[in-house]
Amino acid sequence: MCALRVNAQIVDTVKKDSVKIDTNLLNKYRLYPQRNSIPVKNIQLQIQQEQLPVSLMDYKVNYWRKYITFALNFNQAAFSNNYAAGGITSVALGSNFIYHVEYNKAPFSYVSELNLLYGKSKNKGQGARKTNDRIFFDNKIASQLSKHWFFFGSLSFESQFDTGYQYDASNVNPPLLISNFMSPGYLTESVGFEYKPASYFDLRLGTGTARQTFVLDTTIYRNIPGNYGVTPGKTIRTDIAFQLVAIFDKDIAKNMHFNARYDMFVPYGQPLSYTRHRVDALLAAKVNRLINVSINGTMLFDKNTSNSVQGTEGLSLGVLYKFP
Repeated sequence: MCALRVNAQIVDTVKKDSVKIDTNLLNKYRLYPQRNSIPVKNIQLQIQQEQLPVSLMDYKVNYWRKYITFALNFNQAAFSNNYAAGGITSVALGSNFIYHVEYNKAPFSYVSELNLLYGKSKNKGQGARKTNDRIFFDNKIASQLSKHWFFFGSLSFESQFDTGYQYDASNVNPPLLISNFMSPGYLTESVGFEYKPASYFDLRLGTGTARQTFVLDTTIYRNIPGNYGVTPGKTIRTDIAFQLVAIFDKDIAKNMHFNARYDMFVPYGQPLSYTRHRVDALLAAKVNRLINVSINGTMLFDKNTSNSVQGTEGLSLGVLYKFP
């Protein structure tokens, strides 16, 4: 019946269009398959389990994190002898090396950092003078007590590489030797509690802290009456104190990093005026992968070295490489 209906529709369409079409050919090629067409067989699918060899990936958790940062800054200026505006030909070179190691496996953690700074400048008509000089080595081990509180023990060392001089502004008097390697030098042992609310902030409360101050060059006390708190003629002094250390280390923008460290040392058995305060801050901005601009500063108040606040600041453009 379907075939008759289709044929009738085709014939009616042909009549309307006034075109004669052999409907037998339509029936033969369009409506019915040919006898020699390929037969289709239904194959029943069979599903069964197969054992396949599976090798697990050889993953290993690494609880250590290490990186090295090296920075080199160079500054140069040159003037001819008849330059009307005046000026002094100068060359300055500064370097910074940081080695940082971390180990984190709950509930224990360990952090070690070695920070080395050294720089010199040379002005025409003057000898080479230091622009920066510091050795700082900090080690801390901690055990977690709660979500944000830890019990910690730390050991830190601080000194300088080269001799330090006090210069006369009028260049009349010769330079005075005021510091040297391990003169002074500080070795600090601390035990207490640590508060760490975020990965970029760390607050240490060293309720039991001991610090040894070394002045191995006994000739310095002639130029520094306080002799860094060490009795003239002796080479070491030990203080028991309370120590507070606050560290902030974070990327504050896409290509800008800010690091600040505040250290307060309150010796027991001495007036509060002998409390030592030190702030170190560094703001670094990346120009590209290697070039960076940085500004750093240090503020220090230590009555054993001076009755007033001491400070230093530097702005530099140079090469900085951090790996990995």
